Amino acid sequence: MTQDRAPSREVQKNRIMREEKSGATFALLFGAVLLIVAASCSLRQDKETVAPTGKSASFVANPFCMACHANFEEETLAATHKAAGIGCERCHGESFRHRSDEANVTPPDLMYPKERINPTCMMCHPRQQIPQTASHQPILEVRLSPLETAASDGQTPKYCTDCHGIEHHMKVRTTRWDKCTGKRIQ
Repeated sequence: MTQDRAPSREVQKNRIMREEKSGATFALLFGAVLLIVAASCSLRQDKETVAPTGKSASFVANPFCMACHANFEEETLAATHKAAGIGCERCHGESFRHRSDEANVTPPDLMYPKERINPTCMMCHPRQQIPQTASHQPILEVRLSPLETAASDGQTPKYCTDCHGIEHHMKVRTTRWDKCTGKRIQ
């Protein structure tokens, strides 16, 4: 006759470790998939072009975003990308929970602290395709990769959004999040 016993502490500990490993594996795989999706646009051979009519080249889900972020409708960076068929979700993720949160306490899926702006832009706008102009020189000279956090030459860093996207931020915020962690700042 067998007795049903509670699992030993060692068995419980092993089960917890397996669950933690599977959660970490899922997070790692999910992160890798996000990185591949984000990088996929830089692997395209053809350049994204603006439709001649000025209308979107394909469906862009910006109306979901514009419900709250109406100031971006005519903002240059958003309008230029929209005209090329590139929506907010390409850079900020689908952000389903964020856009469904009327209380505005859920951050977007992806936010960008300053040091991640240039590497992120260069995923779709590779260094070799950026025009060699004097205004681009500080960005082109710095060899930032997605893993680097700052310029090593001691110069004041310059970011793509210093010129392209000066207005690409909320003028009035009711909620602030840490752009690295996504945690709400009180």
